[in-house]
Amino acid sequence: MGFDIAALRAAVAEHGRVVRVVIASIRGSSPREAGTAMLIWRDGQSGTIGGGTLEFEAAEAARMQTVSKTFSTHALGPDLGQCCGGAVTLLSEVYEAADLAALDSEVIARPASPAPVPPSIPMTVKRILVSARSQGLAPGPQLVDGWMIEPVYNPSKPVWIWGAGHVGRALVNVLAPLPDLLITWVDTTAERFPAEIPAGITAVPAADPALLVPHAPENAAHLVLTYSHALDLALCHALLGRSFAFAGLIGSRTKWARFSSRLAALGHSPERISRITCPIGDPQLGKHPQMIAVGVAAQLLRLSAKEELRKDRRA
Repeated sequence: MGFDIAALRAAVAEHGRVVRVVIASIRGSSPREAGTAMLIWRDGQSGTIGGGTLEFEAAEAARMQTVSKTFSTHALGPDLGQCCGGAVTLLSEVYEAADLAALDSEVIARPASPAPVPPSIPMTVKRILVSARSQGLAPGPQLVDGWMIEPVYNPSKPVWIWGAGHVGRALVNVLAPLPDLLITWVDTTAERFPAEIPAGITAVPAADPALLVPHAPENAAHLVLTYSHALDLALCHALLGRSFAFAGLIGSRTKWARFSSRLAALGHSPERISRITCPIGDPQLGKHPQMIAVGVAAQLLRLSAKEELRKDRRA
């Protein structure tokens, strides 16, 4: 995750004064990791830092906050009666429209404690920022020498959902809240999409969706579930002509057997055809759209976890 400037701007535009509460650091066991944040306003909130009592008390304190920022540490066991046993340090910052202009870099670094005169940046923080710029790698959220450092939230895992029917809508509702997913949603006409689309989703009506396949990033995951088997086949054919991280097709084993034969007739080798997964999700969960969506979401999360593990090993 990271500092979600777009969400903060939207909240400030709608509610005016907003307090952003972020987990600056943790010690021992904690419900969420450093960098997890929530937004609080007078009569509502978005996001979660977890922990039940911790979140409730942090939200109440944020609504009564009268200074620009507060910095506090909470022992989850003794202070809050929770079972985690660790300690969490929270940074609560007030944002209004005038404060947003300062959020103009790829890494947001600022002192965690209020001060009448802004302190100079510690050398340790400067090194982290210089390294991030020179290497092009965002640092993780961290508290360093009294300064909070957070990369700007930039979804890095593209997911293309082809089809806005019952399963497509269920998938969007399940996947939209998940971090790091950049979701593009495609169908043949604007009328096929619901009236309200979750924030952060790019809906694209296209008379011939297969023509959009070359515009998808090579690291995208594709979920093909349109209203038409002919359109599904055209999309699979187009996808097999390029690179992708994952491609899944909704349907039964019988449907896939027929598609495999037709894709072979279109010139694709068995090895290339096997790159498409069908059926998708977990058939044992059932065929209800939400059941399919939950299974597919789990499938994508497992793939993402494996990829992160591979990156860690290479590092």
